[in-house]
Amino acid sequence: MIRGYVLIETEVGATKMVGDAVRHIKSAFGKITAVDTVTGPYDVIVQLEAEDLDHLGKAITSEVATVEGVQRTTTCLSVNLA
Repeated sequence: MIRGYVLIETEVGATKMVGDAVRHIKSAFGKITAVDTVTGPYDVIVQLEAEDLDHLGKAITSEVATVEGVQRTTTCLSVNLA
């Protein structure tokens, strides 16, 4: 299992709409475990889990990034340093 955090920049005024839309995605490639609207350089942060990096990438590029109002995404992968 791999976990990623998708940091989303939205179009002006679209933060709530994007957050709501992402919350309702039924991903074919992974599981959206959390969606938070935030302040700062990003507007929405999504926690996403998938069985491998390919599935995670497909969930991001074909599902999350295509939501209307998403301007840009940055993905941070969770790693185990133990």
